[in-house]
Amino acid sequence: MEPLLKVRNLVKHYGKVKAVDDISFIVREGMCFGLLGPNGAGKTTTIEVMESIHKADSGEILYKGKKIDRKFKEQVGIQFQNTALQEFLTVRETLVLFSRLYTRHRPLDEIIKICSLDEIINRDNQKLSGGQRQRMLLGIAMISDPQILFLDEPTTGLDPQARRYFWKVIEDIKKENKTIILTTHYMDEAEYLCEEIVIMDRGKILESGEPKALLQKHFGGAVISLPEKDVNGGLDLDCTPVHKDGYLKIQCHDTDRTIQELIRKGIPLNGISVEKPNLDDLFIKLTGSSLDAVRNGTGGDDR
Repeated sequence: MEPLLKVRNLVKHYGKVKAVDDISFIVREGMCFGLLGPNGAGKTTTIEVMESIHKADSGEILYKGKKIDRKFKEQVGIQFQNTALQEFLTVRETLVLFSRLYTRHRPLDEIIKICSLDEIINRDNQKLSGGQRQRMLLGIAMISDPQILFLDEPTTGLDPQARRYFWKVIEDIKKENKTIILTTHYMDEAEYLCEEIVIMDRGKILESGEPKALLQKHFGGAVISLPEKDVNGGLDLDCTPVHKDGYLKIQCHDTDRTIQELIRKGIPLNGISVEKPNLDDLFIKLTGSSLDAVRNGTGGDDR
């Protein structure tokens, strides 16, 4: 079956900087596709080219097997990281305003229902919580009833409850066979929502595929974490521990042997934890840093 979107050999420069360096991937219809990477990886540039906001220096993007054109924009809804809105309007008035920009739009009552805007529909759009504002912006992105939704870090800065509520809304949208292209700095979000992911760094794709398949490919056994202060001297292990937030994270194929080595060294096990590898562990392995650092703003512009 022909993929909904096909990105082939995409290249984009900003001056002498190659923001996107000859990348290719496909997006299948009805899936949530995640673009992940540290600041400066090229995620935002990639989706801005896909959205037709910027033009690629070379390469092409195919929609249903054909090069994208002006009609493609009618199939796309975009939720940007930051959006300026007209002041002194309610949520309903804001939706009506944006609906008048389209020759065809989805009934507003449907948008209000799917984005859970009922309780705030008559509230000033400047007086919304972070989660409420993001749901309203998602509603704006859906006004044209697009086939494809681009969501650029939609839950950054939201509290855990608001993030989970937003995920539920996304799950409901996926049931309509909408295709979602998501950039996020939250690995649990990518694992929960995305059927497939691409991990980028410095303009290149490091890995791509289904999250579970990628974890099986790169890891075996478990990840053991213990406080750095409890470790004196080196460990006779087949892997190099990763230092993170005052802990050593040891990815081991033989959990029993690793724990026996810790006991032999006389290392206290009171602070130990044993977990299965997750996408954050994969991200650290591929890029050399945790997405915690990305969320805290270390690194360059996310282009």
